[in-house]
Amino acid sequence: MHLGHHLTRHRTLSCTAIGLAAHLLSLPDGSPADIRSLAARLPEGRDRIASALRELEKHGYLERVRKNLPNGTWVTLTYVYEDPAAARTAPEPAPEVTAPPTPKPTAPGAPAAPTERPPPPTLPSPTTHAPHLHDQAAELLASLRTADPRLTLAERDVRRLAPAVATWLERGTHPDAVRTALTTGLPAERLHHPGGFVAYRLAALLPPPLPRHRTGPPAPPPLQNCEGCDLAFRAPEPGRCPHCRSKSSPALHPQGAEP
Repeated sequence: MHLGHHLTRHRTLSCTAIGLAAHLLSLPDGSPADIRSLAARLPEGRDRIASALRELEKHGYLERVRKNLPNGTWVTLTYVYEDPAAARTAPEPAPEVTAPPTPKPTAPGAPAAPTERPPPPTLPSPTTHAPHLHDQAAELLASLRTADPRLTLAERDVRRLAPAVATWLERGTHPDAVRTALTTGLPAERLHHPGGFVAYRLAALLPPPLPRHRTGPPAPPPLQNCEGCDLAFRAPEPGRCPHCRSKSSPALHPQGAEP
């Protein structure tokens, strides 16, 4: 690896930042580049490493991007550039990526393409008006900080997210299962937007409604033994079978005729 003089002779970067950049550029793709991992490999403490990372980020040698994976876990992607003047093209997202190949430069003076932020997730809403579920949902959201202080939600976030939690409860999800879905697998670093993190999981991990119980055809009447001929027949109550009832019925005769 050959380092350009624009890095090694930089007049603003500290020696710690220059050395840290050289170390990051020497790592293979996918190596951990968080403060904790770097402090475990280098003699500098976390404070000096954090300060050096901020220097590199300020001058364009380093870029940190937060991504959320399909399972709801948030990761930080770290990109290190040998030449910050070149236009950057980020590779496919992967957890804790560092030192990707040097991006291809664009024409001089070409403006960088704007970064499009993904739209916020569409939060689910309950199908029925159930104030008790809404109250239970608000209490659950407010108590998330007892599981992890980073999940301390603002009151406006609790009001905004309560209908989504009520939808989970309406679909038969136990409150403990909702709390587990929102508090497990959290990223190691700080949550800058806990409300957005909870909103993403509520939308992405929403369980389907419980299947409706199908009712089959009505059960036939029970079997009875005829009190006249002792034959079995179906009827709701004991008695005579239809044949015996027809024989015991009085015959109909025309008016004036003798039986």
